[in-house]
Amino acid sequence: MQKVLSILKGFMKEYILRNEYIKQITPFVDKDLIKVITGQRRIGKSYLLFQLIDVIKKANSKANIIYINKELYEFDFIKDYHDLLNFVNEKTVQNIKNYLFVDEIQDIVQFEKALRSLLTEKHFDIYCTGSNARFLSSDLATYLSGRYIEFRVYSLSYGEFLIFHKLENNSQSLQFFMKFGGLPYLRNLSLNDEIIFDYLKNVFNTIILKDVVTRYNIRNVSFLENLIKYIADNTGSVVSAKKISDYLKSRRTSISPNIVLNYLNYLSSAFFIAKIRRIDVKGKRVFEIGEKYYFEDMGLRHVVKPFVLTDIQKILENVVYNHLLFCGYKVSVGNLVNKEIDFVAEKKSEKIYIQVAYRIDNKSTEDREFGNLLAINDNYRKFVISMDEIQSASFEGIEHFYLGDFLIQFK
Repeated sequence: MQKVLSILKGFMKEYILRNEYIKQITPFVDKDLIKVITGQRRIGKSYLLFQLIDVIKKANSKANIIYINKELYEFDFIKDYHDLLNFVNEKTVQNIKNYLFVDEIQDIVQFEKALRSLLTEKHFDIYCTGSNARFLSSDLATYLSGRYIEFRVYSLSYGEFLIFHKLENNSQSLQFFMKFGGLPYLRNLSLNDEIIFDYLKNVFNTIILKDVVTRYNIRNVSFLENLIKYIADNTGSVVSAKKISDYLKSRRTSISPNIVLNYLNYLSSAFFIAKIRRIDVKGKRVFEIGEKYYFEDMGLRHVVKPFVLTDIQKILENVVYNHLLFCGYKVSVGNLVNKEIDFVAEKKSEKIYIQVAYRIDNKSTEDREFGNLLAINDNYRKFVISMDEIQSASFEGIEHFYLGDFLIQFK
C-alpha cells in the first residue's frame, strides 16, 4: 500500500491504496457489467471509487469521468432515475468511453431503471456503491439479473490498520484495533478514547438513522436501540428471534418474534451486524433455528457496549470472524454432536476449522479447544487462535497462532 493523491473534479483526494479490492475489481473494467461496491457507511467505498478512477485514467487518458456522490449537497437535486438520466446525458461525451461513478446509489429512487437504460448504450462503463444490501440486491436482481457483479468491502483488516496508523505489530497496536475498529477515517485522529468514540458515535447515529430508521420507517426506535444492546451483550452467542422476544417479555416488553426478526434483518441489511448460520459438520445440514450475530466493525460495537476485558472472548471471536470475511471466506458455525466449532470457513475448494480462546492456560481449556478440532475426521487445516504470545506451533496437526500473528499472516 502507498499514499496517493488523486485529482477528481479539481479537488485533491489523498488516499492509501487498498490493493486487495483493486485487484478484485480491475479485471472487470470495460466489461459489460455494472460494478456494485457494497458495505457499511464510512468503510472507504468512496475512496475505492477514486482509486478506480485513477486506474482508468492511467489506462485511458481520454476517458470521460462522470461522478455523482449522493452524500454531497451539490448532487441533492438527483432524486430519482429521471434526474440521474438527465444529468448523465448532459455530461456524456459522444464517440468516447464514458465512465459513470455513483456513490450511495440507493438514495436515488428507482436507480435500477436508469442503470438498465445506460447499460444498453455500449459507451458506458458503470460503477456504483451502496450501503444497504437488501435494497440493492432486490432491485438489481429484479431489473439487472446477470448484468452486474458485486464486490463486498469491509473495514480495515489488522494489516491495513497498522499501515493506515503507521504502527508496529505489537500488543498495544492489537488492542487499539480490537477496541477502535477499522474505519479508515480514524487515521486522521489521535488514538484516544474520547476523540475516537466522539467520531464513532456520529457514524453510529448516521447508520442507524439513515440506513435503518428512515429507510424502514421504524417508529419504535427505543426497541431498536435495546435490540442492538442485546446483540452486543450476546455477540457470538446462539440467539433466535423467539429467544429475544421471550427475554423482552421477561422485562415486561412485548415484541413479537416476527418484529424482532425484521429488525435484525434491517440491521444486517445496513451492514451493521452480520448473521452467521450454524451447520452440522458431518452432514452439512443447516440448522433452521438459532444463529450467531457479529458486528461489522468493532469500534461501532464499543459505542454500544464499551470495551471491557470480561468481553474478551466475544471480541476475539468477532475479530477473527471479520478477518475471515476480509480474506474472502464464507463462514459458518460448526456443530459436531455435542461440540461446537467456532468457525467453519470455506473458499473455493478450501476449508478450514477454527477455535478461538482467550488463553490456553490450563488442561481443561486445552482439551476443549484442541479436542473439538481433533474430533473432526478430515484432513482440512485446523487452527486454534488465542492471545497467548507464542511463536506459531502445532499440536497433532492443529496449528496454534497468537491472534496478532494470525491476522497478519493468514490470507
